[in-house]
This record gives sequence, C-alpha cells and structure tokens, in this order.
Amino acid sequence: MDQSALITDSAADLREALPDGGALLALDLGTKTIGTATCDAGWQFATAGKTLERGKFGRDRDRLGQLIQERSIRAIVIGLPRNMDGSEGPRAQASRAYARNLSAAFALPVLLWDERWSTSSAERDMIGQDMSRRKRAERIDSHAAAVFLQGAIDALAGGIL
Repeated sequence: MDQSALITDSAADLREALPDGGALLALDLGTKTIGTATCDAGWQFATAGKTLERGKFGRDRDRLGQLIQERSIRAIVIGLPRNMDGSEGPRAQASRAYARNLSAAFALPVLLWDERWSTSSAERDMIGQDMSRRKRAERIDSHAAAVFLQGAIDALAGGIL
C-alpha cells in the first residue's frame, strides 16, 4: 500500500500502512486556530501540543512541517467534524480537502478521525483540573486534538475499530 497516498477513515488501514508504528500528529482544524497533539511511536499516550494561529495554507504547511520534522512524525490524524447524525457538512469537506493538501505536501498518510464530543470532553477535563476560563480558551483546541488522538491510537493499538 502506498502510504503517502493514503487518506482514510479507517484505523485498520493506517495500522496496515504503518506496521512498525511511529509518532503521530493530530490536528483540530478551526477557522482561526489549529490545535495540535502528538503521540509516542508506540501509540500509547496522546499529549496536547501548541495551538497555532491558522493562516494561508502555505504558512500552515511550513509551521506543521517544522513539527513533523522535529517529532519524526510518520502520519497525521485530522479531526473530522461530523454532524451528530453522522453526516458530513461543509466543515467536514474542508477537513478532507486539508487532508489531501497535507498528504501531498508531506507524503504522509492521513487518518480522518471523528471528533464529535472531543471539545466538550476536553473542556470537562480542563474544568476538572481547575483551569481558568482564559487558559481553557487558549488551550481548548490542542486538548481536543489530544482527546481524539487518544481515541485513534487506542483503535490503532488494537482497541475498538
């Protein structure tokens, strides 16, 4: 399987493309920001990263390229914002287009992962940590990326597909 051309919704397909594992980068794409999270090469722990200001694709690509190089990233997981009934609207289509652009730019496989409830789950976790409203606002996107990345790596490591 040509892993550079792989853009999938299936954890099994990504696992097949990366039989030896490898660090992953998750992106929670907002209209103004991109939340980032990474996981270890053994697909055990997702960690929230930086929240980047979103700009034109070329600028985003350069900043993400630095992260990919620094962390030796082997694949990208992008949050797919499905509607509550499972259908896809304009934001999901925009995420799919972004996935195609990133896959082409970095020759890396991309997993599109359902991100429903990730933001509310991240918010509950941060409130539970007694994080101030201001800090939550600054970090919510990267924490949401960590939430859905943890779900994806659980599936990749042999959990529920």
